[in-house]
Amino acid sequence: MSERFFIEPPIVGDRALLTGSEVHHLAGVMRAKVGDEITLFDGSGCEFTGRIELLKKDRCELAIVARQEISREPAIAVIAGVALPKGDRQKWLVEKITELGVTELVPLLTTRGVVQPGEQAASRLKRSVIEASKQCGRNRLLEIGTPVRAQDWFVQVPASETRLLADPAGVPLANALSSNSPTRVYVAVGPEGGLTAEEVAAAKSAGWQSVSLGRSILRIETAAIAFAACLIGRGESAQ
Repeated sequence: MSERFFIEPPIVGDRALLTGSEVHHLAGVMRAKVGDEITLFDGSGCEFTGRIELLKKDRCELAIVARQEISREPAIAVIAGVALPKGDRQKWLVEKITELGVTELVPLLTTRGVVQPGEQAASRLKRSVIEASKQCGRNRLLEIGTPVRAQDWFVQVPASETRLLADPAGVPLANALSSNSPTRVYVAVGPEGGLTAEEVAAAKSAGWQSVSLGRSILRIETAAIAFAACLIGRGESAQ
């Protein structure tokens, strides 16, 4: 059975219990039966082979017969601070940066931002992370951080880190990294109305470098995905 199933809490020992929507998919869609072996992951970086020993509508008991630590994480860790867009665009953003291999998403609270993420939104986004991870093969989940004011985050990120701010007036991204091969990069993407002059000034005062992603004005999700793809691709080519 080729599909992957997410299980929590993390697997410890040689037994595991699958519940919720994963069981519905396993039993109702995949038509699994006792004795079948399935692939599990728990976000810890490992993949597990589990043999079904009991399968009911609301639970599946498994014996863990194999465990492998398989890393599909990129060579460069990207931590993305983003003023989240609305609705389905938010879900799409999370799915795509999960597939690309972004390490962490930090929702930024900005003056012109239109989204104030709450607990319900965080729960929905985590589900999107899980579904994208199942599809793309990642064994570590994209972490979604606590929402933070952009000005505060600009100061909180250590000055020793590589910190890049999406800005149409900035230097080309390739130029900003021409003599630098970091293993971790922090990036910031503002709202559709742009960061205010005060927010940009706070970033620059803290030492963030303004970089351009091209000549056109990009939507939030496009900018975040382009940022991640360029940086992660560069990290892979340097290996």
